[in-house]
Amino acid sequence: MLTFALTMVRHGETQYNRDKLLQGQGVDTPLSDTGHQQAMAAGRYLKDLHFTNVFVSNLQRAMQTAEIILGNNIHSSATEMVLDPLLRERGFGVAEGKPKEHLKNMANAAGLACRDYTPPGGETLEQVRTRFRKFLKTLYKSMVEDHESAFSPHLSDPEEPVINGLADDGVKSVPVHALVVSHGAFIRVSVRHLIEDLQCSVPVGVRINQLFSPCPNTGISRFIFSLCREESGLQVSRIHCVFVNRKEHLEELKLCN
Repeated sequence: MLTFALTMVRHGETQYNRDKLLQGQGVDTPLSDTGHQQAMAAGRYLKDLHFTNVFVSNLQRAMQTAEIILGNNIHSSATEMVLDPLLRERGFGVAEGKPKEHLKNMANAAGLACRDYTPPGGETLEQVRTRFRKFLKTLYKSMVEDHESAFSPHLSDPEEPVINGLADDGVKSVPVHALVVSHGAFIRVSVRHLIEDLQCSVPVGVRINQLFSPCPNTGISRFIFSLCREESGLQVSRIHCVFVNRKEHLEELKLCN
């Protein structure tokens, strides 16, 4: 069995985020000044953790965020950053570059909730979920190939992670740790897939609607995976959710403003 941690971070703010404009995949904007500050805050918050693997959306707002996080990290500044288009934001088709209110109006006209509506040329939620499933397959393969020595047939599933509200929650005794930097809608779909489809355990006392809430810029989520080898291939024996959409690191920015 191989146990590894997965920490997912949304990119920092862009001017499009500030102006409430949809970016998706076709609009590739850089971080704003605030976005740089948010990424720096996330980097400082995560600075003592050791990321053995780093996977990043190949859109520049995610790449810039990952570079800043790694640049602030004590142990992982030299870790290779793997750019993966599977981690891109949900495609919003003709709505990209337009106000979010425009998308809401299109959804209302179609009689659908905004989250469930797919604008012409955009990705459905199921298509985004399929992308995440493909990413998980490549992630599992990478974890096993890169950390074969940590794979032991004698290990049992880890206990529920202890949560103390600290940056190292759930990872103190987990030597293999992947960082993923992606996007808000993609992360939201990913969390739903882990909890609803893969039956991930959730922290005691946390409501489901909290877990499925929108991820803020540089919001941080963490999961612990246990992989085992079976005749059919690699299988997940258990997934723990440690926390979702943590944003305590952003409090320091409020104090400075």
